[in-house]
Amino acid sequence: MPVHPEIKKVLNYIQKSVSNHKIIPEEHRTAFNAPSLPVEKRVQVYCIEENSIPSPETNIPVRIYTPHESDSYPLIIYFHGGAFFSGNLESHDEIVRQICQESGCKVISVDYRLAPEYPFPAALNDCYHVTKWAAEHRDELKWDGQNLALAGDSSGGNLVAAVSLMARDNRNFTITKQVLYYPSLDLDFSEFRYKSLVENGKGYFVESNKLAELNSFYLMGNADTDHPYVSPIREDNLDNLPAALVITAEYDPFRDEGELFAEKLKKCGVHVETKRYEGATHGFLGKFTHLDEYSDVYKRTAEFLRSK
Repeated sequence: MPVHPEIKKVLNYIQKSVSNHKIIPEEHRTAFNAPSLPVEKRVQVYCIEENSIPSPETNIPVRIYTPHESDSYPLIIYFHGGAFFSGNLESHDEIVRQICQESGCKVISVDYRLAPEYPFPAALNDCYHVTKWAAEHRDELKWDGQNLALAGDSSGGNLVAAVSLMARDNRNFTITKQVLYYPSLDLDFSEFRYKSLVENGKGYFVESNKLAELNSFYLMGNADTDHPYVSPIREDNLDNLPAALVITAEYDPFRDEGELFAEKLKKCGVHVETKRYEGATHGFLGKFTHLDEYSDVYKRTAEFLRSK
């Protein structure tokens, strides 16, 4: 189907102001990190707490969302998107509130360190450490001890897949589910290996010819784009990974790599559910989930998380 008319209106407005100038992280963050709704208009949840998790490298800010009063909760750790150099707790607050309310899970949103100040593997280490901390603090979090899921969008989806791989490899804790919203899973942009990078490469919020520059901040130093912790789709052995929900968008440059990753997981015996949202673009969560065509994404997420 064509791009949704409401999304098209925004695309037309943005295209008038598209710049070919070099990306400056500080300027990009100012625009990207601003939430679209004031706090009073966002979904209300029972309790929201700020915390800081100590790690060997830094103190990692987190925001903990509790859906209702209970003796125990399933737990989700959320990793925000933003090409590894933008995004924060506030930029994704609307999304996390909705996931918390719809799923009934306690959600920990992670404010991991950003590139270029902290390139790979800083963000990955922070996300892994918070997940490990959560698994070790069952009583404090009232975690049910059974359901420990990861969720993330775009580059956050990359971190979900990478932390799932690390957890399997290190065996420090067990991830039960992973939710990847339009994930970026292959950070080698030396060539466009996926058809969607060409078909959806221009005019749909994310420009394919900008991806190498956008991800260069995260890859500074010695990051190897062939390594599965950098590009999870490069991992051949996907055995014993948690069940996955992979959400993609029809007009997203990352569409095909997300769907290919889902197929690779299936071939390795992992339970996978997929949904491509027609007429949608990259980043539709939060921005366009008020539209009828996309409003069920949080319900779909909740049903997956509750499934056996």
